[in-house]
Amino acid sequence: MMNLGIRAHDLNSKSLEGLAKEAAANGFSAIQLALAKSFPDLNLQRGSLSTGLGAHISSAFYQSGVQIAVLGCYINMIHPIHEIRQQELERFKEHLRYARDFGCSIVGTETGNVNEVIEYTEDNFTEEAFQKVALSVKELVAEAEKFGVIVGIEGGINHPIHTPERMRRLLDIIYSNNLQVIYDPVNFITLDNCNNQEKLFQEAIELFGERIAIVHLKDFMIEDGKINTVPVGKGILDYEKLFTMLKKSKPYMFYLMESTADPHIEESAKFIRNVYNSIN
Repeated sequence: MMNLGIRAHDLNSKSLEGLAKEAAANGFSAIQLALAKSFPDLNLQRGSLSTGLGAHISSAFYQSGVQIAVLGCYINMIHPIHEIRQQELERFKEHLRYARDFGCSIVGTETGNVNEVIEYTEDNFTEEAFQKVALSVKELVAEAEKFGVIVGIEGGINHPIHTPERMRRLLDIIYSNNLQVIYDPVNFITLDNCNNQEKLFQEAIELFGERIAIVHLKDFMIEDGKINTVPVGKGILDYEKLFTMLKKSKPYMFYLMESTADPHIEESAKFIRNVYNSIN
């Protein structure tokens, strides 16, 4: 069976019980939970997390047969203002400390932006930006090691970790098994490589396949000379080749749909399950 899930904030429900039931009703076995996005009424601030909150939330999902696969805490770990960067890092560390109380072992983030406003800039691709990411990730991993949990890093073409090679380099520099990869194949696709997806998938798997803990699933189309994200199954991502490479080597791994909301959730989930189940 495919361990398929979705980002909780892509569902319609706004209550804890509603989210748990909606996820289960769609046949999802897991979610990625960004607390502030799914529960804005809680007005969570740094310092708000507790063992009680974790137990309360995880219990509701557990009763519906849904696992919290990832706690999403997407921060700008290289924010240009030092004080804000440290606040972001401390917020992530708090998620690491309480992750187990949510029934979860992975806290996920991307690698940020050298600018205060998150936007595309080639300044993210410099050696200086990479080294800043490495310093922040090292600090986060040191905290994760204390609590026996995992920092999940997601790369992407607009981020300092914008190629599979950069991801491999980061893993080599940090050199800790408490650092693992959240792999989103679309995040490494460009106009230059989009017609050779199999090679791109193979490269990523050869470089860090053993460190992939979670796979994100979305889709893309090329429109007006740009890569645009679309719901799962509505684009040209070659899921068959992707699953052929991953299914046997990563049994029961969580695949989490993103950028896919109603009215596409049911259709997208059915599509992705059919492709996955067709692979021997």
